[in-house]
Amino acid sequence: MEESVIFQWSVFRSLLAILQWWGFNVTVIIMNKWIFQKLDFKFPLTVSCIHFICSSIGAYVVIKVLKIKPLIVVEPEDRWRRIFPMSFVFCINIVLGNVSLRFIPVSFMQTIKSFTPATTVVLQWLVWRKYFDWRIWASLVPIVGGILLTSVTELSFNMFGFCAALFGCLATSTKTILAESLLHGYKFDSINTVYYMAPLATMILGLPAILVEGSGVINWFYTHEAVWSSLIIILSSGLLAFCLNFSIFYVIHSTTAVTFNVAGNLKVAFAVLISWMIFRNPISVMNAVGCAITLVGCTFYGYVRHLLSQQPPPPGTPRTPKTPRNRMELLPLVNDKLDDKV
Repeated sequence: MEESVIFQWSVFRSLLAILQWWGFNVTVIIMNKWIFQKLDFKFPLTVSCIHFICSSIGAYVVIKVLKIKPLIVVEPEDRWRRIFPMSFVFCINIVLGNVSLRFIPVSFMQTIKSFTPATTVVLQWLVWRKYFDWRIWASLVPIVGGILLTSVTELSFNMFGFCAALFGCLATSTKTILAESLLHGYKFDSINTVYYMAPLATMILGLPAILVEGSGVINWFYTHEAVWSSLIIILSSGLLAFCLNFSIFYVIHSTTAVTFNVAGNLKVAFAVLISWMIFRNPISVMNAVGCAITLVGCTFYGYVRHLLSQQPPPPGTPRTPKTPRNRMELLPLVNDKLDDKV
């Protein structure tokens, strides 16, 4: 009886985690699109900067004020050598996502973002010579095919927005690889990651945002009809962006890897449906088919990765490096350095 209650609570907790993750994720995407399209606030660098500022404040409150999560102490030298490069890529990733939202529909952007597993595999294979099982390569076929079909049949296709979303996939893959290699030795969670990365990303993006979009933002402030209500929406999107980071941490710890992968792909389908209901962007039948093929391919990719992770490597198999083999990885963590002794 007690085991049944524990199982039911576990299922309920997983479902609750997935639903709140979906809610925050889709809401942030829709709000960003609304800001660019309906509020005529066409400044993706500024919006990204606001998100980073809100995330920095939120992470500080969670760790330092509310003490919900303990602070993981990172040596200053490691912050600049390891976290700063990731913050730079993280910043590029967020900016490219917002830029793509300005020019292409949410449905098309979300489908392209599903291309991330393919870019991650190809990057690790080309740059770091990582070995992959043939089933991984096979799982990428429907992902690539679905993306191609969606792109060819997209009625609201914009080359600049498409390239921004595609390079955003590359930035996401690079961030994932760097996180795996450069932060070994520090068991980071999402909140501590945001705590260290968001302030650095704000610092990186602040000056370009002022130089490129500063005059436009000032002009919008004086010419837009409902400035204060619009500012509330923009700041709310920043608050929800921080909540999204927190929700990702919660859902990862409440579900299995397979469940997380499937839920992620269903979330894309949910975002596509909601965005279509709000913005009514035209979607052809073949475009919807391409999106479906991509999501099925992503689900198959996650399933294959899970199967391979459960299998012990056969004897004689060449070592598959979990992380890039480069000079940065070989740099020791400050905490790992030995005292200078003769």
